[in-house]
Amino acid sequence: MNEQKYYKQIKELIETYEVNSKVRYIQDNHEKLLTNWKIGKILVEAQGGLNRAKYGDGLIKKWSNILSSLYGNQYGYTNLKNMKQFYLIFRKGRTLCDQLSWSHYRYLLPIKNESERNYYINQVVLNNLSVRELRELIKSKAYNRLSFKDKENITLIENNNKNNLTIEDMIKDPILIKVDSNVNKLDEKALHKYIISMLENRFLELGTGFALIGHEYKIMINNHTYKIDLLFFNYLLNAFIVVELKTKEYHPKDKGQLEFYVNYVDKNIRLDKHNSTIGLLIVKKKDKYVIEYVTNEDIYVTTYKLVV
Repeated sequence: MNEQKYYKQIKELIETYEVNSKVRYIQDNHEKLLTNWKIGKILVEAQGGLNRAKYGDGLIKKWSNILSSLYGNQYGYTNLKNMKQFYLIFRKGRTLCDQLSWSHYRYLLPIKNESERNYYINQVVLNNLSVRELRELIKSKAYNRLSFKDKENITLIENNNKNNLTIEDMIKDPILIKVDSNVNKLDEKALHKYIISMLENRFLELGTGFALIGHEYKIMINNHTYKIDLLFFNYLLNAFIVVELKTKEYHPKDKGQLEFYVNYVDKNIRLDKHNSTIGLLIVKKKDKYVIEYVTNEDIYVTTYKLVV
């Protein structure tokens, strides 16, 4: 009995420490971001304001030599320039997100397109991405693989308000699937299973909020068994997502098959509290005419690309 008592005391101490350390980290991170933002603001003002701050950084070089000798390399020339850029990009300090560290922001500073920056910030917030994961996402050009419509006006998620997300905010085109060197030796049926397994293992590549219900999900209609390649539920969209993969280029009958599955899920699995079921067709090669042909607003086409 005493053993349990002492274990409980230790457990409570550890939990208290862990919670307090997380609180301290959030507070320290917020203070660091705000300090760097304020330093950037002062640097801009010292250089003559917004109109003149882009010309010459002699003052920054001068001060960086002094500050780095006093306080370390974190106040060297490159970092001071980053702080200046930090302020220029995020002049409205309220747009700073504490979920991102200074290291996150440093990878975002070279991105000039505001919508692109907003996209990556949102991904960090939605998926709790580490700095390394953010770097890999940028390297994979995830923003470039969004549809054109999505790129026009991506806004920051404020106060964790995720209700304005759509399937188009989540799906990339193409979806990158990493393969081994033997994949080209697979026949079409084996290739299909291989890609499905990759999608199942890497379903976050599809986007945010996906939970896997099953692969080759069996449904029975008029004593006939059909298999849905992948069935997801997306908790942010509050909707089932039916995914069909084609290892060949798109054919109009593929849309009909997908609509057939979507209608089944809508009528037999979806609850009244859920939004309409969404169909996602993943094909080998993008064809603009085909995408225009798919007029059902709940059917989406994207492509996949095998990368070694």
